[in-house]
Amino acid sequence: MVSPSANFTGPQYYNDCLGPVWFDRFAADLVQRLPERPPGEVLEIACGTGIVTRKLRERLSPSVRLVATDLSKAMLDYARAKLQGREGIEWREADALKLPFEDAEFGAVVCGFGIMFMPDRQAALREARRVLADGGILLFNVWDRIEENPHALVNAAVLEAMFPGDPEMQFRLPYDMHDPALLRRLLQGAGFRETSIETKRIAIEGADPRSIAIGQVRGTPRSGLIERRGVSLDLVIDKVSAALTAAGGNPYRGQARAVIVEAQAI
Repeated sequence: MVSPSANFTGPQYYNDCLGPVWFDRFAADLVQRLPERPPGEVLEIACGTGIVTRKLRERLSPSVRLVATDLSKAMLDYARAKLQGREGIEWREADALKLPFEDAEFGAVVCGFGIMFMPDRQAALREARRVLADGGILLFNVWDRIEENPHALVNAAVLEAMFPGDPEMQFRLPYDMHDPALLRRLLQGAGFRETSIETKRIAIEGADPRSIAIGQVRGTPRSGLIERRGVSLDLVIDKVSAALTAAGGNPYRGQARAVIVEAQAI
């Protein structure tokens, strides 16, 4: 698995190629679950290119403080530039395992598709609990099983076939947090009470398979790893695009499915 501290070499590919296909809609679903006036200030962890951040700022009352953080400077810089001019967002480069905030500083912590990449997920949730006041809201989503996300399964199959036995090219880890029993154990171990755990399916229709492939390859830290192995990114994109077309047609049709977790700090 790629280190979560690795910089994304192409945030624009992640944002522009994958955002409209599924991340925008998952962000909208996640954010609408948060009250317009949560019980305190709001912290976003692993804000990435700001897809969730934008919707949070639109959702929240203007008087509510919003702090967006990410470990990747490249992602944070991209998000800040993309949302330049939008008032009411504080940007902080921060490690989710060691947040630079006081105990009980926030009333809500939100994370869109970030917890899966934490090297210690339990520690990340404990740190989220530390900065939350009692009764505060934890809201995050993770991917469902890889089999429920055919685009990811296709990408994994191509990369794993091209780099057999290479642990940095395994693509399964982001899809192993789907089990509600596991999520409940993690929440309980971090000091949270589960409010809701449910799945959300998004239909993908009319998508360009090559654009998806570009986002999956150039918009992730694997792009640098692939290049260091002397393999052309365009070659990988060609292979992923062809496999996506074979699986879902051109334009591509499929689905993306996530698990949404709502919990309360106790």
